[in-house]
Amino acid sequence: MDFTLSEEQKLVKDTAARIADEQLKPQAAHFDQTHQHPAEACESLGELGFMGIAVPEEFGGAGMDYVSYMLALTEISRGDASVGVIMSVNNSLYCFPVLTFGNQQQKEAFLTPVASGKKFGCYGLTEAGAGSDPASMRTTAVLDGDQWVINGEKKFITNGNIASYAVIAAVTDKDAGSKGISSFVVDLENTPGFSVGRVEEKLGINASGTAELVFEDARIPKENLLGELGSGLRQMLTTLDSGRIGIGSQALGIGKAVLEEALEYAAGREQFGRPISAFQAIQWKLADMATQLEAAEMLLLKAAWMEDQHVHFEKNAAMAKMFAADTAMAAAIEGVQILGGYGYTKEYPMERHMRDAKITQIYEGTNEIMRLVVARNLLKGK
Repeated sequence: MDFTLSEEQKLVKDTAARIADEQLKPQAAHFDQTHQHPAEACESLGELGFMGIAVPEEFGGAGMDYVSYMLALTEISRGDASVGVIMSVNNSLYCFPVLTFGNQQQKEAFLTPVASGKKFGCYGLTEAGAGSDPASMRTTAVLDGDQWVINGEKKFITNGNIASYAVIAAVTDKDAGSKGISSFVVDLENTPGFSVGRVEEKLGINASGTAELVFEDARIPKENLLGELGSGLRQMLTTLDSGRIGIGSQALGIGKAVLEEALEYAAGREQFGRPISAFQAIQWKLADMATQLEAAEMLLLKAAWMEDQHVHFEKNAAMAKMFAADTAMAAAIEGVQILGGYGYTKEYPMERHMRDAKITQIYEGTNEIMRLVVARNLLKGK
């Protein structure tokens, strides 16, 4: 078993780490406080190919593997979790389904501008009454001549306020249950009847926009159907498997930032005549944090490697996302505790890490749903 990274993977990781340290970390607090979109940082990632890492070069991507994606996203999220999730959604939730299920014409028209970083993509699945249960969605798409007419609202859509393109799930056959859901690629900038609704005020990842997508008799060309009619739920589940590796990587990056800052603070903070890092109570917190983060990293690397090998990775993606998210949240809580009163103030970034970590336990499948996915795979055939 060889854990050695290839030269290309090392370069990707090192490049992402440099961006995190030099560009993202110094600005993260500002963007968190102002809720501004980090346009310059995202542009830099686009120029490096990080907005479409695993997309072939012919469609504007970097043509790398998913292990490289996981490594890069971890480092970017270590610098700023908001930039991390913008990058994750672009890669996992938009580029992945268009690349996997789109035809040649769709890839050329809708994948290339997003994978190259010139435009942003998003994924419209969640609704007010359809989160963990996507089969209860109410957004509809009705064929009218050579156009699909879409009606409905999508909630909590990351990148929704900045995206030019979206993959949208909608009901095309109300009587077919889960087999009546289809996916569509929508050019949001050129679709009459589409508008951006409310942009949410959130606990964390404040530089990442989370918006409503509103469709009122929005008309798109018939050929914008993604894949086969009625295959939307299957596409959705496959897309979310890939997306969970992205969110797990985001969580791992947050956890690594927590550990870095906890170590630095513990070594410099003195109480009772010595640094608090000399006390066993602090050492155990740091040791547990580091051990759990390394375990999360191994789970994520395995899941990403399995995706590269084109083998079934649903269980492994769910395990990795669940464990990494729980680990990041636990690490952030302990990080605040290690910093004591300073951890509760905005003078240090630790409180931001705790706010940012929480969402990783919720989006792209709550960790309760992740446990159900793992159990379903374990019990299959029993």
